[in-house]
Amino acid sequence: MLLLSTVVSAADHATVFIYHRFGDSRYPSTNTSLTDFRAHLDTLRAGGYAVLPLSEIVDRLRNGSPFPERCVAITVDDAFRSFLRGAVPLLREYGYPATLFVNTGEMDGPDYMTWEELRGLTKDRIEVGSHSATHGYLLDRKTGETRAAWRARVKVEIRRSQEELTTRLGRAPRLFAYPYGEFSRELIEVVSELGFVAAVGQQSGVVGRGQDLFALPRFPAGGSYGSPGEFRDRLRFRALPLKVLAPADTLVDSPNPPVWRVRLDTAVIDPRTLRCYVPGQPPARVTVVEPVAGIYEIRAVSPLTDRRSKYTLTATDRQGNWGWYSQLWVRPKR
Repeated sequence: MLLLSTVVSAADHATVFIYHRFGDSRYPSTNTSLTDFRAHLDTLRAGGYAVLPLSEIVDRLRNGSPFPERCVAITVDDAFRSFLRGAVPLLREYGYPATLFVNTGEMDGPDYMTWEELRGLTKDRIEVGSHSATHGYLLDRKTGETRAAWRARVKVEIRRSQEELTTRLGRAPRLFAYPYGEFSRELIEVVSELGFVAAVGQQSGVVGRGQDLFALPRFPAGGSYGSPGEFRDRLRFRALPLKVLAPADTLVDSPNPPVWRVRLDTAVIDPRTLRCYVPGQPPARVTVVEPVAGIYEIRAVSPLTDRRSKYTLTATDRQGNWGWYSQLWVRPKR
């Protein structure tokens, strides 16, 4: 999914953060306190970061334009009303844009913004992308459903959101966010066929040159990841230049745990610093397959049992800068 690149300089990457709720203590796992959110914005201002709409970062990736030296995007999923009441006034105060991904079937509902409120946000430099219509588990198939029938159903689901956003806001969404951050190679094909130019997941990592535009990573900035210290730590990472050789998809079938094969440029990356982390497990086994070519195989110690999991690979470059790449794994209902 990620193509091999050369040395990753500061201007070759962008850090994208994902938020959900703001100042809503009822849902601690997805909430960011307003105190913490202000601290995040203070960090960006004090550090001289360029905060760009996600669409501008995508356009720079597409046309090869350089990033600002320090580049960040703020993204928010689900269009909860707490975004309007809590985050928007702070974004307005600091003059920062954001990208909001909307699951259209929930609009006007309890806890969600109204369409009128959403239309008003365009004056606050808020761009809107699609988050599907129902925020369902798009990778799950219904009982007896064929692959072709699944594909057709998912396409209708995403197109419905696309068309409603176009009708309500007068502009077709260019960006898509996968519900629950789940995607597969075939779902990427569907999203691309519908005319989106890029899509984001929820696997952590840094956006860099050569990455798949339909599998862009985002660092969580809510719940246990919302502290100012965690936020500052994420800003230190760079994109880890690697090429995924196998498997070609995120779906876990057989074997489990999956064997992940990657190629790293060891002229850039110090292989002695390679570490791979798996949620709820000891670090994964990292095996050198072809040292000269920089080919490694990585496998978790135990089978993956959660619906979603990750292999998170970190390493330093020869200058001591840490790189980060997370490989998503999904075990959907089939």
